[in-house]
Amino acid sequence: MTVSAKTALGALALLASGFTAAVCQPAKPNPAKPKPLVSHIYTADPSAHVFNGKLYIYPSHDVEGNVAEDDEGAHFNMRDYHILSMDNIGGKVTDHGVALDLKDIPWAGRQLWAPDAAYKNGTYYLYFPVKDKQDVFRMGVATSKSPTGPFKAEPKPIPGSYSIDPAVFTDTDGKSYMYLGGIWGGQLQRWHTGTYEANGSKTDLKKDNEPALSAKVARLSNDMLTFDEPLKDIQILDKEGKPLLGGDHDRRFFEGGWMHKYKDKYYFSYSTGDTHFLAYATGDSPYGPFTYQGVLMNPVTGWTTHHSIVEFKGKWYIFYHDVELTGKTHLRNVKVREITRKPDGTFVTITP
Repeated sequence: MTVSAKTALGALALLASGFTAAVCQPAKPNPAKPKPLVSHIYTADPSAHVFNGKLYIYPSHDVEGNVAEDDEGAHFNMRDYHILSMDNIGGKVTDHGVALDLKDIPWAGRQLWAPDAAYKNGTYYLYFPVKDKQDVFRMGVATSKSPTGPFKAEPKPIPGSYSIDPAVFTDTDGKSYMYLGGIWGGQLQRWHTGTYEANGSKTDLKKDNEPALSAKVARLSNDMLTFDEPLKDIQILDKEGKPLLGGDHDRRFFEGGWMHKYKDKYYFSYSTGDTHFLAYATGDSPYGPFTYQGVLMNPVTGWTTHHSIVEFKGKWYIFYHDVELTGKTHLRNVKVREITRKPDGTFVTITP
């Protein structure tokens, strides 16, 4: 989820023309300029998964809330989730309608930001950040017997959870982990002492020469509804083994983390936020530490991006968003394109 447009790159000014169909069929993607997956609604922050041989995308649903823009992301005032599916890259994309609505989450206050999903024990799980009635972001979880929902939310948030951008990764041994965190409007900086500081910094801690604020990770319980341990820091190191510093805005973690595994290596990718890169680091454990490797994707049009990486039918793809349809930071559209690895497993940097 993004939180500011003050340093926005030049956004395209093509306006959406009010599509209403619940199913749309985009042109096959051009490697130079992929098309939005759907244009009848605005979508962002796509978490893509393969369930039963089919691609399912769990995005945010951007709406025009007519809320003033600020550094805490008040203008990202989403109220529900739609789930998309596709049988083939470049093929028909189906919108399955509302899978979960804000009004059906007993403890929620406002702002349903970037979700993720998982499958285990015959159940599909939808994880979501939303501000509670005290305006503090917590993680919720909802369940369904179908990957497209509808999902029923648990009556309370996950104990010990906070901040935004859940990403759930299930390892080859069956253990599942949640990665989370985002600074500025994501409130991660307000938890740096372990307790929420309501009047804490609205941006970051401005400690440029100290280790940067880190994403968090916790192993999930077998029922996938709670943490099996306290949240831990994710350490991102440079090639010399030193932690990335708060002032290293081109490489530090900001928000939008994602985990995937390739040939026994763990790849933690994330947004650098105010410098607009998607960066990645690799490690030998789902807990890290992770060594910074480089830029996965250069800046998109818009303020920042939020992505997921998935293998589908023998190829690897990145799902991400930009603002092609509207030119507005808070009204985005999801895209997909293939990613390429070098023989050593590192990525060929994408320039969208």
